Amino acid sequence: MKILLTTTSFQDTPGHHHKLLESTGFEIDTIRGPVKEDVLLPIIDKYDGVICGDDEYSRKVIEKGKNGKLKVISKYGIGLDKIDLDATKEFEISVFNTPGVNHITVAEHALALILTYLKNIHLEYNYTREGKWKRLIGHELYGKKVGVLGLGRIGKELVKRLSVFGVELFAYDIAYDDEFINENSIEKANSIEDLTLKVDILSIHMPLTELTKHSINKNVISKIKNPLIIVNTSRALIVEPKSLLNGLEIGKLAYLTDVMEEEPMPENHPLKNFDNVIITPHIGSRTYESVVRQGCMSVENLIGAFKV
Repeated sequence: MKILLTTTSFQDTPGHHHKLLESTGFEIDTIRGPVKEDVLLPIIDKYDGVICGDDEYSRKVIEKGKNGKLKVISKYGIGLDKIDLDATKEFEISVFNTPGVNHITVAEHALALILTYLKNIHLEYNYTREGKWKRLIGHELYGKKVGVLGLGRIGKELVKRLSVFGVELFAYDIAYDDEFINENSIEKANSIEDLTLKVDILSIHMPLTELTKHSINKNVISKIKNPLIIVNTSRALIVEPKSLLNGLEIGKLAYLTDVMEEEPMPENHPLKNFDNVIITPHIGSRTYESVVRQGCMSVENLIGAFKV
């Protein structure tokens, strides 16, 4: 069996996931992802399976793989929006992901972004590095109204952590766990727009699909009266880019994100020009503990698929 491994956090982090992959006896080739379609097309037919990150598994790539040896795509991570799932069904390529392995670390990252912004840590760090002693006025998280958009595993973990900060909790989802809602004193919003109008901070925790793409858009942002902090550790395109830039320019928004529409981020990206923006390079799940969990599950999924 010949396997292509492209996820960089798997490759860069030592741990049991490496031993597990080595124990398979598979021949392993590595490329540092995320890998674009034009790179995958000439090589994908050589591989029986892949362990991928956010690589571009378009219809063309999947069809080319099927015409060769490709049988399994094992996603290291949860989001499958970069994989043409209709094509994988048509060409009978098995697809697996790793749910339930990174919810704690992503929730922690969302909370870290919120506290960093409210306390101006990102700005003060740079000032003191430059030898300055510029003391900005920050804000407390206590008493703020926080909305969680998507109450899946990650959204729930964030709620658990926020509850000790004395915040008012709001949420919107297409389906609710009413027991969890009641236990954590969460107020349900009637819509995404309703949620954004109720809160000071909005944290996004839902997958990118045709239904969720551009959920935060011009119509939603135009109705915001008080400045809103948006935290995005999910997928960039849940927020419509042009409307986001406009909201930042007129002071309606702050944006704290771990995800970009193009990764790695272009050097001239306009979000770099705002003090009310924090960008981290898709590291929300990049902790040692999470990498080992994701890595092991992605290898186990691959092994299991070939045993069927």
